[in-house]
Amino acid sequence: MDEGGARIRRRVRVRQRSRPGLGSVFAAPTAAELEPGDEEEEEEGELKETVVGSRREKTVEVEVEVEPAQNNDSEEDMFGDYDSFAENSFLAQVDDLEQQYMQVPQLRKHASDLTIKDLCSGSIKHNKLSITTVGNFTELKVDEHTKNQSRHKDVFIEPEPDLLYDVPSSQVLYFENLQNSSNDLGDQSTKEKDWNSFSHKIGNEELPQNSTEHHQQIDDPCSKVGTSSEENRRKSLKEHLKSAMTGNAKAQTPVFSRTKQLKETLLSEEINVAKKAIESSSDDLGPFYSLPTKVRDLYVQFKGIEKLYEWQHTCLTLNSVQERKNLIYSLPTSGGKTLVAEILMLQELLCRRRDVLMILPYVAIVQEKISGLSSFGIELGFFVEEYAGSKGKFPPIKRRGKKSLYIATIEKGNSLVNSLIETGRISSLGLVVVDELHMIGEGSRGAILEMTLAKVLYTSKTTQIIGMSATLTNVEDLQKFLQAEYYTSQFRPVELKEYLKINDAIYEVDSKAENGMTFSRLLNCQYSDTLKKMDPDHLVALATEVIPNHSCLVFCPTKKNCENVAEMICRFLSKQYLKHREKEKHEVIKNLKNISSGNLCPILKRTIPFGVAYHHSGLTSDERKLLEEAYSTGVLCLFTCTSTLAAGVNLPARRVILRAPYVAKEFLKRNQYKQMIGRAGRAGIDSIGESILILQEKDKQQVLELISRPLENCYSHLVQEFTKGIQTLFLSLIGLKIATNLDDIYHFMCGTFFGVQQKILLQEKSLWDITIESLRYLTEKGLLQKDTIDKPKEEIQYSFHITKLGRASFKGTIDLAYCNILYRDLKKGLEGLVLESLLHLIYLTTPYDMASCCDPDWMIYFRQFSQLSPAEQNVAALLGVSENFIGKKASGQPIKKKVDKDIVNRLYLSFVLYTLLKETNIWSVSEKFNMPRGYIQSLLTGAASFSSCVLHFCEELEEFWVYRALLVELTKKLTYCVKAELIPLMEVTGVLEGRAKQLYNAGYKSLTHLANANPEVLIRTIDHLSRHQAKQMVSSAKMLLHEKAEALQEEVEELLRLPSDFPSIAASSEKA
Repeated sequence: MDEGGARIRRRVRVRQRSRPGLGSVFAAPTAAELEPGDEEEEEEGELKETVVGSRREKTVEVEVEVEPAQNNDSEEDMFGDYDSFAENSFLAQVDDLEQQYMQVPQLRKHASDLTIKDLCSGSIKHNKLSITTVGNFTELKVDEHTKNQSRHKDVFIEPEPDLLYDVPSSQVLYFENLQNSSNDLGDQSTKEKDWNSFSHKIGNEELPQNSTEHHQQIDDPCSKVGTSSEENRRKSLKEHLKSAMTGNAKAQTPVFSRTKQLKETLLSEEINVAKKAIESSSDDLGPFYSLPTKVRDLYVQFKGIEKLYEWQHTCLTLNSVQERKNLIYSLPTSGGKTLVAEILMLQELLCRRRDVLMILPYVAIVQEKISGLSSFGIELGFFVEEYAGSKGKFPPIKRRGKKSLYIATIEKGNSLVNSLIETGRISSLGLVVVDELHMIGEGSRGAILEMTLAKVLYTSKTTQIIGMSATLTNVEDLQKFLQAEYYTSQFRPVELKEYLKINDAIYEVDSKAENGMTFSRLLNCQYSDTLKKMDPDHLVALATEVIPNHSCLVFCPTKKNCENVAEMICRFLSKQYLKHREKEKHEVIKNLKNISSGNLCPILKRTIPFGVAYHHSGLTSDERKLLEEAYSTGVLCLFTCTSTLAAGVNLPARRVILRAPYVAKEFLKRNQYKQMIGRAGRAGIDSIGESILILQEKDKQQVLELISRPLENCYSHLVQEFTKGIQTLFLSLIGLKIATNLDDIYHFMCGTFFGVQQKILLQEKSLWDITIESLRYLTEKGLLQKDTIDKPKEEIQYSFHITKLGRASFKGTIDLAYCNILYRDLKKGLEGLVLESLLHLIYLTTPYDMASCCDPDWMIYFRQFSQLSPAEQNVAALLGVSENFIGKKASGQPIKKKVDKDIVNRLYLSFVLYTLLKETNIWSVSEKFNMPRGYIQSLLTGAASFSSCVLHFCEELEEFWVYRALLVELTKKLTYCVKAELIPLMEVTGVLEGRAKQLYNAGYKSLTHLANANPEVLIRTIDHLSRHQAKQMVSSAKMLLHEKAEALQEEVEELLRLPSDFPSIAASSEKA
C-alpha cells in the first residue's frame, strides 16, 4: 500500500423491484467533499442504468482515496470538522425524515422489531453482507469469504491486498433500521429520492471482519430508540451517531480475508525473497532451497515427498550449485536423482525467470514427465511444453510473462537448441538438464546429444548444464567436456541384494569373497517331472516366493521368450491366484478389448487372470499404458519383459529375475545388468530389493567377471556416426553461423566430447584431417559452398556458407545419407503428384531407414496391389513398380528387369500406413499384413516424425511450396491416426486412443471439457482410471489450454503493438 493511502476500486450492483415502497436513500457526497484530484474518479461513479422487464439494475463504479487512520485520543479532534458537515447535510436530512416517522409510531416499532429480530437470528449469526430489497424491508448479511459466486450478487470488490471502509458498520446498521421503519410510509416521495441516492454510497461498502462486535454493541440502543419518546429520540440521534463513529474510528481497520488472494500474495513475496537469496552470495537459501514454501507443499500433495534425503540436501547446497556451475551427479537407480533436477529447474523458472530444457531419452518418459510436472506448472505459473515425435513448435513461442519448461527427446532437443540459436534467443535458456547422460556414448542418438550440448556450451556462457546418470565411469572426460563439477553417492533408499542361481543353489554376490560370491541357500521346491521339463530354471518357484502380495519382473532375452515364459508360469500357478483382485483383473481384460475394438491377444487373455502379463515392443501404446497402470496399482503382480523396460518408464519390483545373461544373442553388458537389477526395491513400499541372475555352468566365469568389473566407459560417437554425427554438426555450425571458417570449426571440434577423447579414438588420422575431409564431403554433396578470403602475407583462408539444400537438410534434421534422395523424390513427385488418395503423400513420408530393413511378404504384397484403385496404381507406375514384377516375386519366378529394392520396400510400408489411416485399427492391419501390431505402431510413429521433418525441409525450399499445406494435415493424421473428433483429446499428453474414446463417450468431447473436468467425477465415469491419473490428465489439459490461450493473447498484442520501425514525425520532417 502506498504511503498516501490505498486506492480502492469497488463495483456495486444493486437489484431492486420496480414497485412502490422503500426506494430512497441519502444523497452521495458532493464534489466539494471529495479529495482534490478526484474529479475523474467522481465521473467514474456515475450511475449506469439498465431496465429489463420489471427489474431495474444499477451499476456504480466508485474510486475512493482513503487516508490511513491516525491515532487520535480526543473525540473533538477527530470530529471537529465533521460535526458541521453532519449538521448541515447528513444529520439534518435524518432529522427531517424523523419527523415523518413519528406520525406512525406503531408501524415504526413493528418494523424495527422485525429488523432487529432478523438481524439477530440471521445476519450476524452467518456473518454475511448483502443489501437486497425484498418486499418492504431490507435484509443485512455479511460474507467475508465469498467473492460474488452466486447469481444475484449485490457487492463486487476487485481484489486488493488491503481494504478500508469509509462507512462504519454501526452506521450501516442504524440507517438500515431507519429504512425498515420507513417501509410503511409509501407517500414520502421526496424523501425516497434522497434515500435512494444515499443507498448507493452505503452499497459501496462491506462490513469489516469484526463488524459483529459493532452489531452486538448497537442492538440494544436500536430497540430503545424504537420505543422511546419523541423528545428522547430526537435528542439521542446525533449523540448516538457520534458515539458509534467514535468507536469505529478508534477500532483497528480490519483486512478483508481472502484465502486465495493471501496465498497468491504470499507466493509472490516468497518468490521475491528467493530471487534475492539466489542473487546474493549468502548461505540463506530462503524457505525451501530458494523456493517458496508452496513448492514444498505441492511435493507433499502431488508426490507424497515430505522430506529430502540427506544426499539430496547436500547436493542442492553445494557451492558449485549455488554458483551455477555445470554439474554431473551419479547415484544408483531409485536414489532420487530426478527430484534434485526438478528443484533446480523450479529455481530457474520461478526465481531467475528463465526458460529450462529437460532432455529425456524416450517419448514415453517425456510424456510421463509432462504429466507429472503439469500440475506444478498450473499452480506455480509456468508452461510445460512437449517436444517429442511430431510435437513441438520451432522456434518456440516467445512468452513475455510466464516462462517455459521444454521437455524433449534427444532429437527434438537438438532442433530446439538450433532454433533458439538461429533466432538469437539461446541466452533465454537458463538451464539444460540431461537425464541418462551415459547415452552420450550410444550410437547416433549419443552423437546428437553431444552436438546439442557442445552448441549450448559454445554459444551461451550463462546457460547452466546439469547431467545425471546411474551408470557413469570415465567421468573425468565428461567433466572436461562439460566444464562441470562432479558429485556422487552410493545411497539407495531400499537395500539391494544381488544373487546368482546355478542349478538349485542360490549364491549371494559378495565382493569380499574369493570368487565374488558366497553360498546363500538351496531352492526348496517340489517339482513334478513335467514341471522340471517345462521349467528347468525354477522360475515358477522363484516367482511364487513373492507374488501376488509383492511384485516381480522377469527379464527375458527375446520378445518371443517373454510370451512363452508368461504362459508357462501361469500354467503351473495354483487356482488361488485367480481369486486375488479378481474383479479388477476382469476390468483390465475388458478395457484391453475396448481399446482394441474388441480384439485381445490370446496370451494376455490367459495370463492376466493370474496377474501375469508380458511387456515388450510388440504391444501397442494403448496396451502398454494400460498394463503399466495395472502393474503400478498392484492388479498385475508379474511382468515378463525385455531389457527395454529397464531403460523406460519406472516400474520397480520387490524381486527382479534375469532369465539369462543375454540380450538377444549378445552377452549382457555391465551397464545393462546394473539398469535391470536397479528396478528391484520400491522406495516407500519395500524394505528390501532382490535380484536373481539365472546362469548355466558354461556361463559361470563370464558372469563372475560381469559382476566384478567396472562399468563400461563412455565414448563419443560423433565421428563414428558419419552422416548423423560430424557432418550434421558442421552443416548446423555453418548454417547457424556459429563457425564458418576452417579454424573456427576446428576450434569448436576441440571443445566437443570427441575432441576431449581424440587421443584415444583417433589412431590413423588427426582431428584436423577429419575436419577437412568432412567439409570436403559436404561441399561435393552440394550442401556447402566454399568462399576464398584473401589475407595479408599471402595467406589464403577458406570460409563456407550453406546452400539452400543444406539449410533445408539441417532445418528438417534429415539424415544426410538420405537428403539427396528425398530431394529427388519430392522433385519427381511434383511432375505427377496424385492427390486422389493419400498414398502418394504417404510414400513420400515413409521413413527411409525402416524401408531398408523391411522384408515384404510377397503374396500379401501382390494381394494388396491387385486391390488398388486406378489412381493408386498410377502412383506405383510413377515409382516404377509394376504388378507384373510383384506377381513374379510372389510366384518365385526369375526377374530380368532390375527394380530398386528400396523403392519396392518403401511402397510396401506405404501400403501398410495407407491401410491403417483408412481403417484406424492396428489389429485388423496387423492381421492383413501378418505383422506384429507393435511394429505397425512403431512404423506409424516413425512416419509421423519423418513427415514433420519433411515439412520443415520443404519450408526452406520455395519450389516445394505445394507440399507445405498438404504435409501439415498429413502429419496430424499420422500423429493421431484416429477419427477427427478424437484428435483434440489426444493432444493432451498421455491420452491415447483408448482413453480418448472413453472420454468422448462420457461427454468430454474437447480440450476445454477435459480441462474443466472434476477428477473425482472422472474416476467414477471412466473405467480403470486412478485418482492420480485423473488429476494428471486434467492438469495436462489445463496446461495445454493455457498455452493455447496465452499464444493467442500474445499474437493479439503483437498485432496491436506499434512497429519498432514505424516512421516517426521527426524522421518525416527531416525528409521534408
